[in-house]
Amino acid sequence: MKYIIVGMGNFGGYLSMRLTDMGHEVIGVDNNEARIDLIKDKITHAVTLNATDQQAVQNLPIKDADVVIVAIGEDVGASIMCTAIFKQLSVKRLIARAINSLHETVIRSIGVDEIIHPEEETADRLSKRLQMKGVLDSLEISDEYNIVEVKLPKRYIGMQVSEANIRKEFFLNILTVIKLVDKVNMLGIKTQEKRVIGVITPDYLLEEGDILLLFGKIKNIREFLNLDDEE
Repeated sequence: MKYIIVGMGNFGGYLSMRLTDMGHEVIGVDNNEARIDLIKDKITHAVTLNATDQQAVQNLPIKDADVVIVAIGEDVGASIMCTAIFKQLSVKRLIARAINSLHETVIRSIGVDEIIHPEEETADRLSKRLQMKGVLDSLEISDEYNIVEVKLPKRYIGMQVSEANIRKEFFLNILTVIKLVDKVNMLGIKTQEKRVIGVITPDYLLEEGDILLLFGKIKNIREFLNLDDEE
């Protein structure tokens, strides 16, 4: 897919790099030349441009873009103006970042397709992870269901997945297993990276240090996480 992302601050810049790494074509836009210089070698294209200037914006390949993301996070006025210009130019899909509730009201009235709150979403995700002991990361699917990364409870070490029978006992599905692999970075410092096993078969042998990626109801996840406390 082809993306135009406006605002190469921490959020917009990181998003641009991640999408580029995933194989998408990304045009990063910012009126700050220093920011463009920092990111130009890490994304598909980087353009120094004032996105509040309609004439300048029209020089971008808007008709070819599948998604335009306004990721400006410092200047609310610039964000609103930029969002309005892209909406007027009838982009295929327009996503805008909201800084506060008033900002959200204004850009919603412009008619964006989606509004994102990266700071709130990150804080919410962290709060849910912190309140459930043993959860390494989580992704909320709904008020009732979550996908979580959890350390394998001690009682299951050495068991096959079919023997552990987590699905029958806790109504949780093991989506996959993640292993932490030692790696030495460019500075010679030992770090760990995640290696995903893939589709788990019933005869997979669960090992100490395994991380389970589970899907299910939050209340069932909590019951599962309390296993080590009960032993």
